[in-house]
Amino acid sequence: MLISPAQFASKILAFYEQHGRKDLPWQKNPTAYRVWVSEIMLQQTQVKTVIPYYQKFMKRFPSLKSLATSNIDEVLHHWQGLGYYSRARNLHKSAQMVSNEFKGRFPDNLEQMQSLPGIGRSTAGAVLSLAKKKPTPILDGNVKRVLARVFLVDGWYGQSAVARQLWELTEKYTPATDTAQFNQAMMDLGASFCRRSKPQCQQCPLQTDCLANLQNKTMEYPHKKPAKTIPTRQTTLLLNLNDKGAIQLQKNPPSGIWGGLWTLPSLEGQIQAKDLTSNQLAQSELVDEFRHTFTHFHLEIKVIIPLPDTKNKQNLLFQSKVEENQQIEWHNISQLEKLAFPTPVRKFLFRYFQID
Repeated sequence: MLISPAQFASKILAFYEQHGRKDLPWQKNPTAYRVWVSEIMLQQTQVKTVIPYYQKFMKRFPSLKSLATSNIDEVLHHWQGLGYYSRARNLHKSAQMVSNEFKGRFPDNLEQMQSLPGIGRSTAGAVLSLAKKKPTPILDGNVKRVLARVFLVDGWYGQSAVARQLWELTEKYTPATDTAQFNQAMMDLGASFCRRSKPQCQQCPLQTDCLANLQNKTMEYPHKKPAKTIPTRQTTLLLNLNDKGAIQLQKNPPSGIWGGLWTLPSLEGQIQAKDLTSNQLAQSELVDEFRHTFTHFHLEIKVIIPLPDTKNKQNLLFQSKVEENQQIEWHNISQLEKLAFPTPVRKFLFRYFQID
């Protein structure tokens, strides 16, 4: 017999009193703005990783207004290291929308919250419940794991039918009172006793109600995403320096991979292989090779220095073309710390130029 919603809530709230996290930075003065920033950062990222980034971010952008009126380059700079940069771009867009369309106050209902860029149903529910004390359910990764085990939900939860079943469960079992404490406890339970590997079922408040535990199937749930081969792509980046100690950098378009970030020009991007003579390519110096893995593909990166073409007495890279392209600029090495780079490019540049 399945546990009743009342019994479920009672056990989860008791767990919160004894084990729930109550001293996280965003739990102190939990305004909608502070909770929202934390929830966006916590998408795809663990709490222990988020905390220092959150504290640094809030020091620079302590209010919705300060974020909305900031430059996107500075927002991206403070996001460096967290990855999934579309989150930062959506954060900036949402701050501007709340300022302009909602008079600086986050909406009080689920539909309007979800109209903001980067805010899905679960994130909206978290902000409304944790900051505004609204009885809205959530369904983040930790909650999905708890529910999949307790109720033996078959299938990978990236599939719409499985997601729908999990939403029905969280709606049924989330109480109308003490929702903030309940939602926080569900996230904490999934991050502690009900974690993916080495779950501590003997300490879980739901151990006598969890179907996966009772049937000795805990490690089988939740079902994993079907295996899929990740393709590999290649790119060649150009490390182009001039005699004044400046480096050539390219700013990516606002959307897409590494959107809005500075990087080295690539042969596949703004600079085409045809723009370099065969002598330059043949004499180019290989500086480094490394791989970066995204969610859907591996990227193998080569960094080369295109050497001068002594035969035709050309410069490293035709500075006239740089002046024609606003997305490619020369920057002093001393400026690198102030710019926002993709993590692998930033690591290379800081290592190459010995920047701490």
